[in-house]
Amino acid sequence: MRVAIYARVSTADQTADNQLIDLRKYVEARGWQAFEYVDHGISGTRESRPALDALVKDAKRRTFDVLVCWRLDRLGRNLRHLILLLDELNALGIGFVTLGEGIDTTSPTGRLVLHVLGAISEFERERIRERVLAGLQRARTQGRRLGRPQATIPAERLATVAHLSVTDGAMALGVSRSTLKRWRRGQKSLSPAA
Repeated sequence: MRVAIYARVSTADQTADNQLIDLRKYVEARGWQAFEYVDHGISGTRESRPALDALVKDAKRRTFDVLVCWRLDRLGRNLRHLILLLDELNALGIGFVTLGEGIDTTSPTGRLVLHVLGAISEFERERIRERVLAGLQRARTQGRRLGRPQATIPAERLATVAHLSVTDGAMALGVSRSTLKRWRRGQKSLSPAA
């Protein structure tokens, strides 16, 4: 049996080693031949990921018979994408197994469990999103300024590019055109009225 192992971590400072150790043990115990696909530092909400894209391409070539993941959320956190991907694999005759949830899509029960867990995974992601948005709204109502601190420039340095166009001045200062425009507007509002 030819098997594709898929592992993913969300941030670059994480490692997929724990996932891969368990997956390799499982595949070895079954006596299967494995191909590994690993995405580093990529969110599970993204539909396009380098290793996942390569896995799908190889699935269409029928280079493996079963896809094995550590947990369902490693494959994806977007229910629609997850269901479409698994339906595509099923249409190609490729099975799907997760170690964490014990899902095996070669059975009707495994397919039902997969759909329920996929919905829960997406629900969890949406709850996190709601909490983040609520926190941002609370910060705004408390008068906190969100985002990066606004960059400032000494008036003398701004004066050195006063004769230049916005584009040339922005390049000379190493800032965007909109930043230079904002600085120039701010300087005009500070200058005494004639």
